[in-house]
Amino acid sequence: MYFTSDNAAPVPPEVMAELARANDGFTRGYGADQATAAAQEMLREVLDAPDAVVHLVTTGTAANALALAAFCPPWGAVFCHSHAHVAEDECGAPEFYTHGAKLVLVGGDHGRMDALALGTALLRTGAGGVHGVQRGMLTLTNVTEAGTVYTAAETAELAGLARAQGLPVHLDGARFANAVMATGATPADLTWRAGVDVLSFGGTKNGLMGVEAVVFFDPARAWEFELRRKRGGHLLSKGRYLGAQMVAMLQDGRWRHWAAQANAMAALLAEGLATRGVVLRHPVQANILFVEWPVGTSARLRAGGAMFYDMPATEGQEGARLVTSWATTEADVAAFLRLI
Repeated sequence: MYFTSDNAAPVPPEVMAELARANDGFTRGYGADQATAAAQEMLREVLDAPDAVVHLVTTGTAANALALAAFCPPWGAVFCHSHAHVAEDECGAPEFYTHGAKLVLVGGDHGRMDALALGTALLRTGAGGVHGVQRGMLTLTNVTEAGTVYTAAETAELAGLARAQGLPVHLDGARFANAVMATGATPADLTWRAGVDVLSFGGTKNGLMGVEAVVFFDPARAWEFELRRKRGGHLLSKGRYLGAQMVAMLQDGRWRHWAAQANAMAALLAEGLATRGVVLRHPVQANILFVEWPVGTSARLRAGGAMFYDMPATEGQEGARLVTSWATTEADVAAFLRLI
């Protein structure tokens, strides 16, 4: 009953096996190995983007911050949702790696950016000429921090507003696999076909030990990222161990299966909670739930062995965030619901 985060889940045995295979013998360093090359080609196939350039890093923060830095100048504005991960959970890394770009927060219900609000922010930013920050780029998150998803059409609408102003678009896909399975859209439809220029393709939250891919759909923009990755201390010398993890996840469609399992367990948990009168604060569309229940419920659940994070709640209620993973089972969900 471990629902704190999908980061808390163990690594699937297929990943450990692939790491063991990659560990056999000697190979070139800094990502010039066969495992990394295989992972890059597999991601291009998944995204139906044969010309895309793929680079691997160890953390989502590095993937997001370095991707933003490759597109946005220090005097630029990065438009993001008010509760985006880059705004609330990366300790200023986007501002640091862009050397000072300003995050402009855009509202929207249930973690999704409102198109009208984005349009207004785009018009207002840069209106003061040299005295204010200039429009820089847009970043979206799919799955959002509220556990909701953007459809391909919703992504295209927001990206279209940015591109109309000549701005590039980044997609934080730490849980991109979950978004793909939740929407039923193709990875290409959720990214480059919708106007996304650079994607942070998550691996860690979908079962891997620690690897994220940064995908540039325009190869011309990738070289600066390589320089920034090295300068920022995120070029891993033994890159084969990153490549091997990504290969293990992408082989045989495992990335889809693992994400589908996490989503299915969240849906099962949401259904059970709703029938027990628990309030769901956002639509449950992927593998994250935000709930409110009566005071005392959290202590009872933890006494029974459940793990989760507390969240703000309305008066007289307790709030919690519950996250399922590839390793969550129906037995875990049933046990949690019995405690409720």
